[in-house]
Amino acid sequence: MNKYEEMLSQYNTRINDDEVAAKVAEILHDKVDENMTPEVKKFLMGSIELTTLKTTDSDQSVIKFTERVNEFEDAYPDLPHVATICVYPCFAAAVSNTLQVDGVEVACVSGSFPSSQALIEVKVAETALAIKDGATEIDMVLSVGKFLSGDYESVCDEISELKAVCGDKKLKVILETGCLPNAEAIKIASLLSMYAGADYIKTSTGKEKIAATPEAAYVMCQAIKEYYDKTGIQIGFKPAGGINSVRDAVTYYTIVKEVLGEKWLTNQYLRLGTSRLANLLLSEIVGEETKFF
Repeated sequence: MNKYEEMLSQYNTRINDDEVAAKVAEILHDKVDENMTPEVKKFLMGSIELTTLKTTDSDQSVIKFTERVNEFEDAYPDLPHVATICVYPCFAAAVSNTLQVDGVEVACVSGSFPSSQALIEVKVAETALAIKDGATEIDMVLSVGKFLSGDYESVCDEISELKAVCGDKKLKVILETGCLPNAEAIKIASLLSMYAGADYIKTSTGKEKIAATPEAAYVMCQAIKEYYDKTGIQIGFKPAGGINSVRDAVTYYTIVKEVLGEKWLTNQYLRLGTSRLANLLLSEIVGEETKFF
């Protein structure tokens, strides 16, 4: 066995999709409603990665986007600010130079997002430039084609190389779970990503038809828990793509709470990648429709 197969042999990767679906359905039926509280909604507000990844983005639109985060603190002093602003690498400087709120990270999708189809030299250069321009976190996409071909060594080498470029900056690895065939593949991709150096594992880019799902989240959280139990290394979790309602957000919160426990219920270990959730959460918290962002 190579080192990747040896690592995987320490975990149960033979999992059944129907069993996962049944367990998720049970959690959602029994637990979500009890978490639909003002306190949870406020917490989730502070876990949002406020995201703009549009073809039409410009320096001007991204600066305006960032200025709304600056203004939020004055407009809603009793609410937590978002955790992160997430943009393309070419806008890292615009966000970094505009952002005035302490504690908000500057995340950049890097490594030829969303396809991850580029030479490693290009991925390294893009990541290094994003960090130079002010990115404090990097979101990369797993090389799904290589993974599906069984080339785990190349997949892990890419993650390790980009983590080396990041240094002490956080690296999130996007599994693009909608492109993976089953729960077993999601579990294996999760374990490989963590083993190779991911600080977070993330469901999706939001650019594929199937984005985050509760079932994928459950499998990923199980992998995070097992990895933590074996290594003592705490890895963060980020669902992204298709989070279209407050109930969706509370669903992912509930899965994290039930599988991983209270230790993960901070915005250092649970993030929500979304462009629309902030206004929806804010509207429910203040009790009227609000379009601040």
